[in-house]
Amino acid sequence: MSATTRGLRLPLPVVLAGAHGHGRRHLENIRRLQLAGLVRLVGVCELKPLVGEELVGFGAVEQSDDFAALLDSTCAAVAVVCTPIPTHTELALAAARRGVHVLLEKPPAPSYAEFRRMADGATAAGTAVQIGFQSLGSHAIPAIRRLVADGAIGEVTGVGGAGVWVRDEAYFRRAPWAGRRRMGGADVVDGVLTNPLAHAVATALALAGSTAAEDVTDVETELFRAHAIESDDTSCVRVSTAGGGRITVAATLCADTSEEPYVVVHGSEGRITFWYKQDRVQVRRGGTDSVGSPALYGRTDLLENLVEHLRGRAPLLVPPATTGAFMRVVEAVRRAPDPVALPADAWRGAPGESAGRRVVEGIDGLVALAADTLCLYSELGVSWARPPCQDDPSGDRHPDLHGDFPGDFHDEVNTS
Repeated sequence: MSATTRGLRLPLPVVLAGAHGHGRRHLENIRRLQLAGLVRLVGVCELKPLVGEELVGFGAVEQSDDFAALLDSTCAAVAVVCTPIPTHTELALAAARRGVHVLLEKPPAPSYAEFRRMADGATAAGTAVQIGFQSLGSHAIPAIRRLVADGAIGEVTGVGGAGVWVRDEAYFRRAPWAGRRRMGGADVVDGVLTNPLAHAVATALALAGSTAAEDVTDVETELFRAHAIESDDTSCVRVSTAGGGRITVAATLCADTSEEPYVVVHGSEGRITFWYKQDRVQVRRGGTDSVGSPALYGRTDLLENLVEHLRGRAPLLVPPATTGAFMRVVEAVRRAPDPVALPADAWRGAPGESAGRRVVEGIDGLVALAADTLCLYSELGVSWARPPCQDDPSGDRHPDLHGDFPGDFHDEVNTS
């Protein structure tokens, strides 16, 4: 137990930074845990304060747009940070300097250098950081690992991930940083695989047993956009690991119909499919006729796990070290050429909708096929994803991303 956890008593005083948008889910979860006697909301850091019914049941809550001052005045023990991506590192470090533990929303940082600065700073301060990949709290993950270890699907041949969601123009206008790769000289990297469907990437890496930064040897990226944005809305990545594994994750925000995202572990004698938002698992052995009934699992809430960890009762489920591989993917996306704008004949406007939603033709099936075959879009014959050799005579579309990563990411200077 570190010096910053000695003497902590329930309920732990909590400050929430970012209470609107996705932050409302954290607000409701804090309300649930406050009723259970585990935490007490003592502060909200927002540019637009919460009012009326939003704070019913919480008691006295101090509000301010000055995060550091709020931590000081409330004597917070824990901070939940759900703010724009470029602010994550500085806010987490501000908390660490005050001995305050953090639940940090994903992605933890917009670059690997910022991620290391945050993680190293928290370690030096002796504070705990839990990264908000809620899917990694699913009890299905250890269950799938046991199935694989027991040989349920034979030898693992790869892991695929698929996400097809529907988002309209309003989604990319919800905040100044939405749909951006950079803003004001700072990295944002708000791509489909690094933010809205980041859980697909992190969960696939977890099921492949490749969560540490050093587990990743290569990341291939194919980034596209149908909407008039700076970042990517239709992309895929393939990760090669030190153990010889392959992980391919494909995703889009331009689907015809939203579906539950999933990760599939491929084996020589079957496959295991995990719909991670539902904590639902299905095992398919051998041919298509041998399909087991779906199994539903529970889930450990990450803020609750952080509280239990600070009480010395549980290991932290998602410390920064377990998201190093994910951050290698974020770094590859950050360093990749800007996303390619899809040609006008590759997408269509959704009929009967005035919000400017764009649908990439055939993308729903293409994403599923990529997860099934572990192939990139360019390898599946789609016309708008040209083979690498057409872009680069050397046959390497992104020569800066293949082979070994830079020797020491700790010393990388972010010049974007």
